[in-house]
Amino acid sequence: MKEIMKLLPHRFPFLMVDKVIEVGKDHAVCLKHISFSDPVFMGHFPFFPVYPGVLILEGLAQTAGVMLLDPEQEAVPLFLGIDQARFKSMVRPGDTVVYSVKTIEKRGFAVRVEGKATVDDKLVAKAILLVGVKTDENEGH
Repeated sequence: MKEIMKLLPHRFPFLMVDKVIEVGKDHAVCLKHISFSDPVFMGHFPFFPVYPGVLILEGLAQTAGVMLLDPEQEAVPLFLGIDQARFKSMVRPGDTVVYSVKTIEKRGFAVRVEGKATVDDKLVAKAILLVGVKTDENEGH
């Protein structure tokens, strides 16, 4: 967890990555354990808890941030866009979501990534995400 908190500026309850499994120049794999005690289930939905798809997309974006950010540099990851998002299956308490992202294209400070979220090797969501990194060097961009 300390490794993640050195990279990502997100904190509880909006840190959607529990563990980094693998990270390379053009890909990353992280995971998130979904617990009934997650604050989101107080309202989504107490009688039938389903982890929100938008939070799965945020987890994919944070995984992209893990791939893009340098712990030695002060930077903020930016979620710039979503294309082709599809939700294939529900995520419930007790599930462990594996987030996988890989770079498709780089343009300036923006990076397009293909993201997939799985539970027990079953695809639960996928999307093309546009992410970026704000640093002092690209402040005006």
